Amino acid sequence: MSIICEVSRNVRLLFRQIQPCKHMGVAATLRSQSHSVRSLSQAAAEVQPECDDNEAVNKEFVNRNPRNLEQIAIAIKDRGWATVWPSREFYHRLYFHRTQHHISAEVYSKDSIDPVITCSTREWAIKRELGSTRSVAACQVVGEVLAQRCREAGITRIVFREIPWKFRCEGTLTFWTSLKKGGVTLSEPRRKYK
Repeated sequence: MSIICEVSRNVRLLFRQIQPCKHMGVAATLRSQSHSVRSLSQAAAEVQPECDDNEAVNKEFVNRNPRNLEQIAIAIKDRGWATVWPSREFYHRLYFHRTQHHISAEVYSKDSIDPVITCSTREWAIKRELGSTRSVAACQVVGEVLAQRCREAGITRIVFREIPWKFRCEGTLTFWTSLKKGGVTLSEPRRKYK
């Protein structure tokens, strides 16, 4: 509304400034007035912002990082039965196996039956650096390599629950400390309920 009032005020001022010429007659005066008024009364074209296709907002949002709910501890954990051991309430679980000849560690996701990350003394790159594939030093190396692979995969928190009499073993304790030194936390946060 204020724009219209301002335009009409400018038009009135313009009419006062135009003096009719006596030798041209009334028709010439009206033509000049209408021409000058028309040129001043046209509104300037509004500049439309340039719309880039990269900046367009999609109506459907697809989460490209499905693990972000895990990291803020609000994703659903499968609780399982209370009598089941080990508990099924985890996002990622670590299994540590010692056989007569080799040591292996595997990280499982809550959704898959196949391991997400594995590390073993059966791998040639690890095996060639060790004197024995069953020693405490082998447990430490497997823990360090697994910690590095977990950090590269973006997994920083893992559930590791070992049977108490197996956990007291020196090799298992060495594996546990090397994982912790490698930057992997061996517990997960409790699930937050909304």
